[in-house]
Amino acid sequence: MWVTRARPKVDRIACPWLIRRFVDPLALILYVAPGEVAAVAERFGAAPFDVEGAEWSDRDGLCTFDALVNDLGLAGFPALHRLAEIVRGADTDQPDLTPQSAGLLAVSLGLSRMHGDDLEQLEDGMVLYDALYRWCRDAVDETHDPPAHMAKRPR
Repeated sequence: MWVTRARPKVDRIACPWLIRRFVDPLALILYVAPGEVAAVAERFGAAPFDVEGAEWSDRDGLCTFDALVNDLGLAGFPALHRLAEIVRGADTDQPDLTPQSAGLLAVSLGLSRMHGDDLEQLEDGMVLYDALYRWCRDAVDETHDPPAHMAKRPR
């Protein structure tokens, strides 16, 4: 079980995606009022993240996503490093860090405006991060033209 502040934007959607895809697919994520994170973590034995004073939070110019990738032994996935840089740019007010960071911030803010329920937002965010991870893993060199293996087939 994991707990963080309510009304997620970037890191608080990216981190649950990382946890569910690489650590525990059944992980329960709790979004609570900022002042309640520590008490909820203690009461339920949940791991707090992306909140001041938590083991997994922003540190040394890096975002919580970076901390989780490093601390949870996921550093061996090159696509996660690429994704971490994109997330860091969107989350730490550095939208020019990567060409994708400003777009991720825009989409994240849009998701936040679309949803009043944080868990519904997380579910849509899971799809967003699945797609972004696949781009980081498989398609960074691809252009808008289809790759040769996907060229039009005869009808």
